[in-house]
Amino acid sequence: MGLRTSMSPPTVPSRDVLLRISKWLVARERRDEAVQMLCAVAATSAGTEDAQGLLGAALEVQPQSPLAKAVFERMEGSGRDGDHVGLDAAVAKYGAEEIDKLHREMNRPQFMRAQVGFNNNVKYKDVAFHVQTEDSGVKLPHIITHLFADGGRVIKSHKRSYADDADRADVGPFVRGLMKAQHMEMVAMLRAGKFDEIIAGRARGGMEVLTEPPQTDVQQMGKAKAPAVAPPAPVVEKPRPSAPVRFALYVMRSTYGGPEIYEPPGDEVIVGKNGGVPLAGERFCHHTEGVFHFRDGELFLEDLPGGNGIFIRIRHPVELEAGDEFVLGDQLLRLERNADRNLQPDPGPTYLWFSPCPPQSAFRIIQILQGGAEGETRMAGGTTLQIGRREGDMMFPNDPRVADRHCLVEEQAGVVVLTDLMSRTGVFVRLRGEQRLFTGDELLVGRTVLRVDVRAGR
Repeated sequence: MGLRTSMSPPTVPSRDVLLRISKWLVARERRDEAVQMLCAVAATSAGTEDAQGLLGAALEVQPQSPLAKAVFERMEGSGRDGDHVGLDAAVAKYGAEEIDKLHREMNRPQFMRAQVGFNNNVKYKDVAFHVQTEDSGVKLPHIITHLFADGGRVIKSHKRSYADDADRADVGPFVRGLMKAQHMEMVAMLRAGKFDEIIAGRARGGMEVLTEPPQTDVQQMGKAKAPAVAPPAPVVEKPRPSAPVRFALYVMRSTYGGPEIYEPPGDEVIVGKNGGVPLAGERFCHHTEGVFHFRDGELFLEDLPGGNGIFIRIRHPVELEAGDEFVLGDQLLRLERNADRNLQPDPGPTYLWFSPCPPQSAFRIIQILQGGAEGETRMAGGTTLQIGRREGDMMFPNDPRVADRHCLVEEQAGVVVLTDLMSRTGVFVRLRGEQRLFTGDELLVGRTVLRVDVRAGR
């Protein structure tokens, strides 16, 4: 019979460990537990430097904590009998065993297996490449992204460690976000020509260990969704004639004539048929499409519900969500996600017979006609869909304002990204919520194009 070894009882950990446990509890909205633990240990170690530090940490979590006040009174020898019942209960609960239990819970990994990675086929200079991002799990905390060419040859790899973040309370979502950013970074570097010498065989690729956070130029537009029922139009005070002019709008395209420039005074200006920027002749413009706000030296544009929308020309690739709309040429398009394909047999029992399945289509693009009816619909070929006048999966041969190769819609690491392929007339994405504007930004209201000139300091 084997001998059973006795384990020594746990001891109260150091102050630094107690502070880490406290931060972990606070991150999980367990503030009361954090304060009780800190105060209990401070009370049992009164008169030491650690006790003062733990009491200070408890007051940072709850500045008006009765327990912290009780600890202070006990240290000073003040207070009346019966005043410290809550503190005595905390001391009884948060002994060495309970704190050790919390410590082990904090150090328990949120996921042990590696997270599911990302895979994308990417076209660059009419050549197909494949990008794959993998996680090795918290036991080997690093992320690797491979760039494949020629059907399976790895030509470049990026590796990042997240060892310093492996004990985070939100380690799962954190790693997922890091994977997505690193995956999109590799795609962006490929498209920017960073690997051209490697592709041509004039330079070596190999593994590169990166320490800086992933760099990606994918932007997010304002995404506060408008309510289903439009509220009454906001009342904006009519500016005095002496109010300063904060910005100007130059008319780059108009189908009805009108002024060449708008210079509305005031810090809040409505754009619409009846606003401070009166697009009275624009047939596709609502009475109140949006409102400009000037705050702290910066200009913002807020979309107002009930209209046809304000669209902003993209300068960099932009992340799209299901239901987002964008314009190229005279075409209004909407992105919709496709549901996951169900290949399970129906109840019956039944047999499932099918040919080899094509790749799952991640999304579809729908043409919106005048009046709101849906027109042409195109499914993505796997994860990509190119739009143009003469080339692409979705073509508009009769729209002269659409370039031959106008834009690309592509899923990257679970995110749908819209990229303008250097078209002359641009791609405009509908604003949802509020967006900061800069000089040179272009806006599309109906079919009128306006260029922004911020005059904050004038």
